[in-house]
Amino acid sequence: MARRALKLASLVAATSGICLYGNKFLDPNDFGVVRVGRAIATTAVITYDYLTSLRSVPYGSEEYDFLKSQVHLRSAERLRKLCCANRGTFIKVGQHLGALDYLLPEEYTRTLKVLHSQAPQSTRQEIEQVIREDLGKEIKEIFVSFEDTPMGAASLAQVHKAVLQDGRTVAVKIQHPKVQAQSSKDILLMEVLVLVVKQIFPDFEFMWLVEEAKKNLPLELDFLNEGRNAEKVAHMLKNFDFLKISRNLGKLYSEMIFVNGFVHCDPHPGNVLVKKCPASGKAHIILLDHGLYQVLSESFRMDYCRLWQALIKADMKKVQKYSRRLGAGDLYPLFACMLTARSWESVNRGIDRSPISASEDVEIRSNAAAYLPQITQLLNNVPREMLLLLKTNDLLRGIESALHTRASASSFLNMSRCCIRAVSTYQRSKSHSFYRRAQISLTEALSLWQINLYELFLWLKGSQLGNWVIALLSRVHHSTY
Repeated sequence: MARRALKLASLVAATSGICLYGNKFLDPNDFGVVRVGRAIATTAVITYDYLTSLRSVPYGSEEYDFLKSQVHLRSAERLRKLCCANRGTFIKVGQHLGALDYLLPEEYTRTLKVLHSQAPQSTRQEIEQVIREDLGKEIKEIFVSFEDTPMGAASLAQVHKAVLQDGRTVAVKIQHPKVQAQSSKDILLMEVLVLVVKQIFPDFEFMWLVEEAKKNLPLELDFLNEGRNAEKVAHMLKNFDFLKISRNLGKLYSEMIFVNGFVHCDPHPGNVLVKKCPASGKAHIILLDHGLYQVLSESFRMDYCRLWQALIKADMKKVQKYSRRLGAGDLYPLFACMLTARSWESVNRGIDRSPISASEDVEIRSNAAAYLPQITQLLNNVPREMLLLLKTNDLLRGIESALHTRASASSFLNMSRCCIRAVSTYQRSKSHSFYRRAQISLTEALSLWQINLYELFLWLKGSQLGNWVIALLSRVHHSTY
């Protein structure tokens, strides 16, 4: 009976799609029945595949692991095709899923990561319609020139280069038509499907993802809010003049998270550009897409600062203390591993001691699959601010891995500096004693000086001058004895 229902749902959705695709005047995505039917059919096929493919295979055997990986691959590809077909909100959620390295099997994250570069493009006619409806004018009335080919396209919008009537060259971000109207219905559909799947697989706990999308999507669709965010972060980071991109991307985010508590939460490769300044020859970081920011409460930010200080120092008592304060409870070891993307052994040894190895990466992915129920329980318990930070951490790690700077000593030193500054500023704001404020400032200065000294030591150790000094001291030592 279940198999017959699944086949019927798939047939109805497929037939509807074929009929509508055959008519060049109709876009099937304009019709709710097509979008709903496609999503239901895909969910049904994926569910049926998991229920039947592994049923007669001994759990934990090599055959079981192989078949499970194949089911993951098939299901991830079906999910990717659904996101590309339904577009808009589905691509946005698919991109989020592709960043959940600590939660989803590699087959899913590897397949869904391509959604960052497979966003749909609106046609010239659709662009003209959006501008006409929103601004009440034609393109030629506003711009001297407007390039038809977008400079970039994302899940919710695309950007075009244009020249205003006063001669200024601008980037024009245009929301895809119908995304606003479809988003609330898409989120409701996802919510229903997640609840249905949970009835079949009780360990499937992804309602938190739907809740986050329901809260954050309206903010991302509000371009006035995005403009205000862009102005705020430009003022907040106006003193930064970067020379080395791979090192300073982490520095930039440490400043946003620990010091300011105002965080750009979508740093995927399409939203982080590197540009060489023609005048100075310096490389600059350019952050795009300012629709999604997370504002951290002061209490959360301080606990998060102190937790990272404890992780960097390998102070396990404080790791436990501040992890519990952030809602991890008895799952604090798992929480520490999720935050750092390191094994528990590495966390105990000190995450700044050595970069992550290929074997440790495999171990982390294997454990993520084994601890899926505990991970979902943890995600349901931590403050909502933490969910976007975990996503941001994973996206940044992806960029750092591509630049070969992941878990480098310099990135942890920058984090330490920001944590020290943030905690000291907070302590001074709560102190009414001049003597106490002076004491806090002195402690801050000494801590920052120690970090600078250690950074100098690392630089000398890795430089030719440092090697020469070490060799000279070694000769002096041997000649003495």
